[in-house]
Amino acid sequence: MGQPTRPPLYTPAERARRDATPWTLVQGILAPIQFLVFLVSLGLVLRTLATGEGEAAANLSVVAKTLVLYAIMVTGSIWEKAVFGRYLFAPAFYWEDVVSMLVLALHTAYLVALAFGLLGTNGLMCLALAAYAAYAVNATQFLLKLRAARLQSAPSFRLAAGAAR
Repeated sequence: MGQPTRPPLYTPAERARRDATPWTLVQGILAPIQFLVFLVSLGLVLRTLATGEGEAAANLSVVAKTLVLYAIMVTGSIWEKAVFGRYLFAPAFYWEDVVSMLVLALHTAYLVALAFGLLGTNGLMCLALAAYAAYAVNATQFLLKLRAARLQSAPSFRLAAGAAR
């Protein structure tokens, strides 16, 4: 008894739209930039929590991470519309989009708390860590989805390559 087969991540038409839209490249550029900003910011936030130093740099880094997040979310929504015909919650990316909303909410809560002085330094840094934990889950979701898409396209590529020999 084999494992149940999952529907493909993309229909042939969706795959063609994904490959044709420039938003795929934009996402491919923004995602690693966001990850690098995240790593630097995480280090600064942890340093501030551990030593009490570097609060301004940590806050600036979280703001920068949030701005990159907003950019990737807006362009990702445009990408989703181009590929799936809706801006958010396409069935293929439903759970990734759900967690993305949590990530957005936590990052936005950080900006609000920072702007209005609602939390002290430790509270802000802990909120940033919560936002970053949610981001790490979301990034993992997208990496697993990318891997699944590659695995689903691999058999057809191998067949095509074999037929070309």
